Amino acid sequence: MSEKCVFVKVWNVRRGELMIAACDCGLIGKRLKEGKLALDVSEEFYGGELMTREEAADVLRIATIANIVGAEAVKCGIEAGIVHEEGVVMIGGVPHAQFVCL
Repeated sequence: MSEKCVFVKVWNVRRGELMIAACDCGLIGKRLKEGKLALDVSEEFYGGELMTREEAADVLRIATIANIVGAEAVKCGIEAGIVHEEGVVMIGGVPHAQFVCL
């Protein structure tokens, strides 16, 4: 069984839309900076249920909007088929990806 290493939080944005926030467990509470970019990995936004990568990928597949931070979490998005490696940016040396289904 895989180790639980990704926090996943589900937000009901509007009827029929689910925003998923996912991050590596070690990033909660950190502030990432890269040039003009800054990202606060707050517990309020990202601190949901602790999951394995496989569980996180399953949840990400149902998202209509996602915000994903950290090597493990981004790998979940790639494994779920919702993040392309070329769409990943680095903020403070940490991978970050977002997507929206239209």
